Amino acid sequence: MSEDCKDCGNNPAEQPGESRKPESPASGSAPEVSGQTTLRVAGMDCPDEIAAIERALKPLAGVGEVKVNLMAGTATIAHDQHVTPEQLIKAIGMAGLKASPMTEAHGVEDEHDHSTSCIRLVSVIISGVFTGVSLLLQWQNLVAPYGKVAAALIAILASGWLILPKAIRALRHFSLDMNVLMTVAVTGAACIGEWTEAAAVVFLFALSELLEGFSVGRARRAIQSLLELTPETALVKRGDQIQELRVEEVKVDEIFIVKSGARVPLDGVVTSGESAINQAPITGESMPVEKKPGDTVFAGTINGEGSLEVKVTKASTDTTLAKIIKLVGDAQGQKAPSQRFVDRFAKIYTPVVFVAAILVLLSGPLLFNGAWLEWTYRALVLLVIACPCALVIATPVSIVSGLTAMARRGVLIKGGVFLEEIGKLKALAVDKTGTITEGKPRVQQVIPWNGKSQEEILRVAAAIDTHSEHPLAQAVVKYAEEKKIQFPRSENYQSKTGRGAEAQIDGHLYFVGNHRFAHESAVCSDELEKKLAELEAQAMSVVIVGHKPHQDCKGEVLGILAVADTIRPNAVEAIKALHAAGVEKVVMLSGDNQRTVDAISKQVGIDEAKGDLLPDQKIERVRELLAQHKHVGMIGDGVNDAPAMAAASIGIAMGGVGTDTAIETADIALMQDDLSKVAEAIQLGRRTVRIIQGNIAFALIVKAVFLVLALSGHTSLWLAILADTGATLVVIANALRLLKR
Repeated sequence: MSEDCKDCGNNPAEQPGESRKPESPASGSAPEVSGQTTLRVAGMDCPDEIAAIERALKPLAGVGEVKVNLMAGTATIAHDQHVTPEQLIKAIGMAGLKASPMTEAHGVEDEHDHSTSCIRLVSVIISGVFTGVSLLLQWQNLVAPYGKVAAALIAILASGWLILPKAIRALRHFSLDMNVLMTVAVTGAACIGEWTEAAAVVFLFALSELLEGFSVGRARRAIQSLLELTPETALVKRGDQIQELRVEEVKVDEIFIVKSGARVPLDGVVTSGESAINQAPITGESMPVEKKPGDTVFAGTINGEGSLEVKVTKASTDTTLAKIIKLVGDAQGQKAPSQRFVDRFAKIYTPVVFVAAILVLLSGPLLFNGAWLEWTYRALVLLVIACPCALVIATPVSIVSGLTAMARRGVLIKGGVFLEEIGKLKALAVDKTGTITEGKPRVQQVIPWNGKSQEEILRVAAAIDTHSEHPLAQAVVKYAEEKKIQFPRSENYQSKTGRGAEAQIDGHLYFVGNHRFAHESAVCSDELEKKLAELEAQAMSVVIVGHKPHQDCKGEVLGILAVADTIRPNAVEAIKALHAAGVEKVVMLSGDNQRTVDAISKQVGIDEAKGDLLPDQKIERVRELLAQHKHVGMIGDGVNDAPAMAAASIGIAMGGVGTDTAIETADIALMQDDLSKVAEAIQLGRRTVRIIQGNIAFALIVKAVFLVLALSGHTSLWLAILADTGATLVVIANALRLLKR
């Protein structure tokens, strides 16, 4: 066939450009992995706790790769068959955290988190009160000095129990985390008699940890809100009875009832009833969609006024919403380039500043004859500044906020790396059928050739195209059925990549395909060329039906089918939105003829159009764009255009709803057939990149300023920790702005 039929024969598993996908780090001496366990970790809200979990798990015999997801609050461990979940839970417990299997009810975990948070809150309040008392006594000299010390000591103990155990565990593994730095700073301040400042440091640090936990919890709840979209039970018809069953118990092909205003519990096909369904939870589109018998409905969507009976097509774990939730969760584990940079920087930054603090402690008195107490104080301030918390948490909170915000809009982005990449796009390649057009072509004309009848042309075309799932082939078969054409069975069907297809009918070899196929079959003529040019200038796709030369049979053209696809109503506005979002060049890549492609691209405002492309030629065009613009996206249907999508910086699939392959193939899946969503994703990607860069710059500037102040002796311990706390909260609050619509 003409338009993009050529792509059908490509194996998506063998695509150039796959190496750009994030890969798991290799581990040369890793044990043979035979299983994987995912645990929920309660109370995990700090980057240091990730390191603590990794330190606890990796030494275990049989444990391979450990992936800790801060935003999801989970740890995924690859291991051999000898490792049990109980062993993993115990090891995490030794790190000071509570883990539980993902299969357990969330209520227990939530209760534990709530009680722990309450205890932490009370401890921080007590610490804050007595820190204030100590400050007041110091400033007013109301009682003897021991009163100030006593109040400070109570404040230190009230919050210190949250910090000291973590510091001890870190030291056992020869690690310098924030808890170690704070413990040393507080101990040092107390040793030099600065009890009130020691209390202020431990209080402010504990407060920052508490507020950080609340802020991370908000981002985490935004993710978990997706889980709440699906009802836990379904009303299932079994015999003459209607039973309320958990969705996990409902089997494929069973019938369930969706009452007015209720959420759809499972994916299925309507068997009875009519209603309007709000698909916003999946597609981001607020306008309800009318559903009738034969239409597909999706778990998590909201029924309107009517009542529906639906036949289950997918188990609860395999619904479109379940895939979205899983992929959003997995996406958080894919570190963006900025996050990888920050992680590397933090690993170097903290030890360097720690060493610098020791040098300051020694160099001041030894080289400059400074007072030991004064330079010890400066060294302690440096230790506080060494905490990289604001820097480390700046990126992951931004990424998860961006991913969740786009999922709410019906745009599924498979990782932070792709969220950042789409924010950098300078050029975009788009497919024609199903992207710019609706992908529902109709036969407009049947033009007989060489004295053949319309019926004969349709018989041959439908007999061959009945084997194909291509939109043009389906359009031909549908048109023949509408005309009540009885077509014979064809044999030895062969798809010809980039050309069309051929098959035997009654012992003779026939073909349907594009201009190239007719020319290669030696049945083309000047008259045919003229007619094709006329039709193509009208933005028609042409399908030539012919008798292919074989043995003693002379080949000939039987007729021409003129097929037109409707341009999407919002295509013009979508292209304008892409340009407004910063895309410098939009190029249409199509297997359809050049004249048709030119006509359509002119109508919608596309900058450049390339037609008559074979699959490898599409890839070459994408690579040319990469050489010119560096950051290039490719939009297709997720299957046919997979090679070109893989070659691009980022692949975007149209219409992921109901199409498993679209969700699995592309880096980004648009759950609705709406090209304007790409512009939204680009704008949010750019905004995310700006927020990440702003957060990192802000955190680094704060650190740099206080490093200078510390070395010059113009700051204090409590101001340093206050600055660190403030910076952490500022970057988190800035990142959470992405969740706002």
